[in-house]
Amino acid sequence: MSLNRRDFLGASAAAAVMMAAPRVNGQARPHVVVVGGGAGGATAARYIAKDSKGAIDVTLIEPTRTYYTCFFSNLYIGDFRTLDSLAHSYGTLASEYGINVVHDWATGVDRDAKEVALAGGGRVGYDALVLSPGIDFVEGSVPGWDITAQNKMPHSYKAGSQTELLKAQVLSMREGGVYCMVAPPNPYRCPPGPYERVSMVAHQFKQNNPTATILILDPKPKFSKQALFEEGWQKHYPGMIQRLGPDFGGGNVEVRPDSMEVVIDGSPEKVDVCNVIPAQKAGRICHEAGLTEGNWAPVVPATMQSRMDENVYILGDATSQGDMPKSGYSANSQAKAAAMAIRGALTDARTFPPRYSNTCWSLIAPEDGVKVGASYEPTEEKIAKTDGFISATGEDAAQRKATYEESLGWYSGITSDMFG
Repeated sequence: MSLNRRDFLGASAAAAVMMAAPRVNGQARPHVVVVGGGAGGATAARYIAKDSKGAIDVTLIEPTRTYYTCFFSNLYIGDFRTLDSLAHSYGTLASEYGINVVHDWATGVDRDAKEVALAGGGRVGYDALVLSPGIDFVEGSVPGWDITAQNKMPHSYKAGSQTELLKAQVLSMREGGVYCMVAPPNPYRCPPGPYERVSMVAHQFKQNNPTATILILDPKPKFSKQALFEEGWQKHYPGMIQRLGPDFGGGNVEVRPDSMEVVIDGSPEKVDVCNVIPAQKAGRICHEAGLTEGNWAPVVPATMQSRMDENVYILGDATSQGDMPKSGYSANSQAKAAAMAIRGALTDARTFPPRYSNTCWSLIAPEDGVKVGASYEPTEEKIAKTDGFISATGEDAAQRKATYEESLGWYSGITSDMFG
């Protein structure tokens, strides 16, 4: 599968053409509220506004005025991107698509009154609600760590200041020091993400601190693209990276932020930088709205509607939906399906069975990119994988360079698709 920016936007345009022009039911225009302005929420808001051609009013509630993509943030740590290149504003969604962008925190949902409460004191009514809040962390999942320790032991799994902090710690680490990553258990945002981050940190050390070492403490017996990463680490960073899986204590870890120690199966080890990525769950508002089972929010595979409220649609990392990984590409794909379903529910717009897709690219070293991806379709029970692909070990340099360049085209395409 090959994809560039033109292909990505072309596919989006084709999907839009398939949708019939809407007709509004009744006199007043229906109102859709979208909570969360990331890959799922921004895409849903834009597609609902764009394809309804003014027949639906859209309000997007997002606390931050600048959105930093979590995808590609590892490349900033490796000096392959600037932080500014990951930053996006909501100006075009407001000026060109007529979306009412509200910079505030959504603090609760009154599902009976169909209203969203804001931290600033306001309440916003809706006919349909889209929740795309991303992830929160499971408290206590890494003993010794909580959110108050994030400056000493950053998670850096929500892009922005945390990413800057981790990079600063990497660059200032003492010569020959130890960088430790506490990897998360399944399921979590961006399955290859922790291991691409290790690759980018190793690239920094190779340039600036070649005697430094990296220790991965991993509760999982295996991880996404494992053979590709391990091949790349051996090729580019031999002897620098050590991973301890659950068989060697990687699943029994405690951290001590004040003394910069990790305790592995009861044995304390001093480290210089500690990147703790805790276990994850759906964003807070999904739990407070009573839309979760366990840690995640179950959805109807064909529409992304909540299993518990047909007026609420839930996207991306927060969902329990089946086989799709939690990724920006998945959230963007699910957002288009939800936008079509919402237009169908609120107007007479035609709807079609959705098809979902996802690809995750990872950079291991300069121009050494690998990828994994799949196509999906909804069944009654879940979004089910229909086929897939993955880079092969042993690929030549030209193929790896082409894969990396493909990822650059995808980034340009998806951010245009999200923010206009």
